Amino acid sequence: MTPSLPGKQKGAAAIEFALVFVIFFAVLYGLVSYSLPLLMMQSFNAATAEAARQAVAVDPNAVGYPALVQTTAKAAAQQRLGWIPMALNFQNGDITTQFTDAKVLTVTISYPTSRLRNVLPFLVLPGIGTVPNLPDNLTSTTSMQF
Repeated sequence: MTPSLPGKQKGAAAIEFALVFVIFFAVLYGLVSYSLPLLMMQSFNAATAEAARQAVAVDPNAVGYPALVQTTAKAAAQQRLGWIPMALNFQNGDITTQFTDAKVLTVTISYPTSRLRNVLPFLVLPGIGTVPNLPDNLTSTTSMQF
């Protein structure tokens, strides 16, 4: 004799699974979909910091020192971000440098998250919302006073 569920209980497991599946899927998809933006933010932070460090090595007595500092910083950031695949459409124009009269170098990387939609689908899950829920731009800034 095989045990069976009472008539009122048949199908309850399927309904419970359907409800719990949405939560488990959201957690799994969130884990996967947030990993790429977090990796990019960590790379942007490292690239801006390295750009500022390499700009310190520029000789202050060189002709065109402010422009040379900015060029060196931008080249260092571009070199650090060379690993980013073409599918993510990262452009050199996303990196900006500014060297003020107070001798403060600011390196900024601003990447629009709309470009991530080409690679990573954004899902709208019921009761949870958009996954991943990201700001309009992934931005990293490093400043250093010379």
